[in-house]
Amino acid sequence: MAENSSPSYEVWSTVAWDGRKHLLAANLHFDRMERHAERLNFSLPFNFRKSIFTEIEQLNFSEVPVVKEDQPPYLIKIGITNNGKFSLVPRLNQPWPHVLKAITVSAPNWDDDVRGTKHGDWKPYLDARAMAIENNADISLLIENENLIDGDRCMPIMLDSDGVAYYPRVEEGALDSITLEQIKDCLEKSGIPVRPAIITMRMILRAEEMIVIGSGMGIQSLGIIDGRKIGKPRGKLFDLAMSCWKSRLSSAWQCIEDMS
Repeated sequence: MAENSSPSYEVWSTVAWDGRKHLLAANLHFDRMERHAERLNFSLPFNFRKSIFTEIEQLNFSEVPVVKEDQPPYLIKIGITNNGKFSLVPRLNQPWPHVLKAITVSAPNWDDDVRGTKHGDWKPYLDARAMAIENNADISLLIENENLIDGDRCMPIMLDSDGVAYYPRVEEGALDSITLEQIKDCLEKSGIPVRPAIITMRMILRAEEMIVIGSGMGIQSLGIIDGRKIGKPRGKLFDLAMSCWKSRLSSAWQCIEDMS
């Protein structure tokens, strides 16, 4: 993260990259960065979208991908500070286990104008990620007052017994997931309504199924939380979400020529 740990110092997004000149759903990420910068009380530079692509085309990154076709090969963390400075940090994407294990940790206590943005004080999320690794888990779920707020690097989604897929509300502090934005309509056309909700631990324990989604991990099945089994892993929600995601991976790449 940035050296300055003030939330209003930076906005950023981690974007799928093909290793050359294409980003997945670039405009959706850039639109979110603009929304988050506005909430943090600064503006992004004029024509920043094309400027970022110009810098991406100059990157020299030749690592061999280690993931399968259901995940993008590379990621780039794109940051823009409140004085207009860009940062691009490319990295290999990582594979995940067949079914993920999670622990629960306390969600960070940020001001309302900061909650739900990708900002310059991301240490609590990084600490949650480290805590998961220390406890032999794959991810941490962030909890406040027994309600699910977010995942440390993902958006959690649960399939309830009513057949509806619920995800944490932005109003409660969740990030507005770009991956969810990409697959939501497809899921609904496939027969699964997708709705924001206040998700309690009680709801999670009776869930039919849970998945976690993100720009790097794609679609992953979540089967254990704090040592307790959750629903039926890799069920209907996982299968349909994966199908929707693979469609995006084959069609949603953008380059500088796609920027307005």
